[in-house]
Amino acid sequence: MPDDFSSIGPDLPDPFRLLVRDSVGSTNDEIRKVADAGAPEGLIILAERQTEGRGRRGAAWFSPPGESLAFSVLLRPSEPKALWPRLALATGLAVAEALEEYIPLVGIKWPNDVWVKGRKIAGILVEAGKDYAVVGIGLNVSTLSFPLEVSGTATSLALETGHPPSRPEVLASIIQRLATRHHQIGSDFSSVIDSIRLRCVLTGHRVSLTTPTGPREEDVAGISNTGELVLRTETGLETLLQADEVRIID
Repeated sequence: MPDDFSSIGPDLPDPFRLLVRDSVGSTNDEIRKVADAGAPEGLIILAERQTEGRGRRGAAWFSPPGESLAFSVLLRPSEPKALWPRLALATGLAVAEALEEYIPLVGIKWPNDVWVKGRKIAGILVEAGKDYAVVGIGLNVSTLSFPLEVSGTATSLALETGHPPSRPEVLASIIQRLATRHHQIGSDFSSVIDSIRLRCVLTGHRVSLTTPTGPREEDVAGISNTGELVLRTETGLETLLQADEVRIID
């Protein structure tokens, strides 16, 4: 029996409202269309099936119908656009806090993944438009098996708890936290960073990462006050605003 997402309408804080579709190419793309047409902040588009779901740098996102949450949220932040990249961390924290209703301390892998016991349970993709931001979230809920290429690195609420909660319940919990956290990317960002540092899975580890200047291997000292990754290099501490393919070596 399909999940009844209409039941959580009263649990969504203003101005959030939910639109469920059976199938779309990408929920981020669907939000972009309505945002460009002037839709107000707070619209959530959730799809049971995405034919072109993607993560960062266009990577495909595994999202079996009925087993995961694949949705995007339209935000129109009042903060300067230069601060909008912080939405990835704020959203990751909102997801982690929601999952901690069912699982002990959930990890955050800078800049946009949520981990449980060393495996990815959720990914976040934030894309900016002219005057809006699209926050895409993919979360594995009841999936019990994954494709071979990610079977060793992915997990789900079902695998971690044995009895996954309903998808509508989890969605409502995430939105309730996002409603607060997305407003904290400006003057209150320190509270976001403090909570992320408690959950950062990279701190203290050596990582390989791809940067705008090429591949590197460095030790991670932590997360800066403004959300950058802090690396401990031979010449001292260095902050990194963005990187791809961040992998823990030891």
